[in-house]
Amino acid sequence: MTSERASPRRRDTWIVLAAALLARLAVVAWAASRFPPTADGTFYHRIAERVAAGLGYTWLWPDGVVTYAAHYPVGYPALLGGAYAIFGAHPGVAMTLNALLGALAAVAVHRLAARAAPPGAALAAGLLAALHPGLVAYTPALMSEGVTASLVACAAWAAAWVRDAVPLGARRTIAARTALLGVVVGLATLVRPQSLVFAPLFALLALAPLAGPRARRATLGFAALATACALAVCAPWTIRNCERMNRCALVSVNGGWNLLIGADPASTGAWSPIKVPDACREVWDEAGKDACFGRAATLYITEHPGAWLSLVPRKLAATFDYCGAAGWYLHESNGAACGDRCKLGLGVVETVYERGVLGLALLGLARASAESRARRIATRAVVGVGLVFLFLVHAWVAYAALVVAALFGGRTLLRGPVLPAAAVTVLGATLLTHAVFFGAGRYGLVTFPLLAGMAGLVLAGFRTRA
Repeated sequence: MTSERASPRRRDTWIVLAAALLARLAVVAWAASRFPPTADGTFYHRIAERVAAGLGYTWLWPDGVVTYAAHYPVGYPALLGGAYAIFGAHPGVAMTLNALLGALAAVAVHRLAARAAPPGAALAAGLLAALHPGLVAYTPALMSEGVTASLVACAAWAAAWVRDAVPLGARRTIAARTALLGVVVGLATLVRPQSLVFAPLFALLALAPLAGPRARRATLGFAALATACALAVCAPWTIRNCERMNRCALVSVNGGWNLLIGADPASTGAWSPIKVPDACREVWDEAGKDACFGRAATLYITEHPGAWLSLVPRKLAATFDYCGAAGWYLHESNGAACGDRCKLGLGVVETVYERGVLGLALLGLARASAESRARRIATRAVVGVGLVFLFLVHAWVAYAALVVAALFGGRTLLRGPVLPAAAVTVLGATLLTHAVFFGAGRYGLVTFPLLAGMAGLVLAGFRTRA
């Protein structure tokens, strides 16, 4: 890239960073003294206080007993704990950290777009991520989804950096950058364990332009390297769990809980209080109880596969029809400061924005070149279905249509720019994850930065091509 082209892109990166940071810090200034931690945020805040005090990931029970814990992933409370140790244990500190990481995600999206499009399109993509109302308004939430979204966007950026080294043909450079990709995914895994799948997937995506049997073997080797590096980041915590929790766990011990919540015939598809099976009532060990719940859920699924599969649309609807995470959190934390009208207003603005982003992403796939006429027709038919559902209650069908349309596109999307392919990859993984467990609007947040970037390319008239 020439210096003449690099300079405007660097300037635009600063514009995106400033827009993202100012928007988020303005929200933090308003929210810091008004909204105490609530829901899961209460747990994260208390654990972070203990981490900051040097007490580790432990829980103090009302009777004074202290136990080791690993129910929730360690990454976010550990991150907060570090900030609390330096700046003090105040929710405003956590909110400011959320703002910084959220702004970094917008920068990652812009740098991804800058590899694929002219400066104007890249700037549009970055600003759509920077000013996403769902992400900006969620900044005060002491919750892990926004941080996960940022780390996943940074992992996609790292994958693009790996792609940059492919034309050079330098295996050492590719290996070093792939290792960095694995480290970033490892950090995301400590915050949200299912992020681990992005280590091999992003590595394969980054090296997709390579062709030939030897290249395919090398690609698989680099995917294994990224996965190994991600696991290495998690390894110290995994070893701690094996020693302290009486059972080994990669990151956390709530998989069985979540699977059982989503294996209830009366489920609405969203979170609900767990119904403790008789076999688990006398199991008190945290990891042991989770394992017991996992066995009960697996038994139900194997005995009633049809009933379990019939819950999938409800789970996806709970995740993608309507997010509303920001309004929900603020209202739950302080209904006086964010009442019903505040919650509704945030939900309306966010929903319109998100469906607009999704519509643009769908149109981008419809305009992209496919490998054959039949694939182009199939792609556009699926996109048409998705566009219809944009205006209906069940937007999850439109999100699923985006993934299916991308699959019809075949190598066109895979070997094209990293940003659209990464966005579809993250969306597909999120759909599959919450089809298995249970849904909630906030779980869709992880897809927002990359989808906003993908939409920005389309908004500026960029056509995704191989």
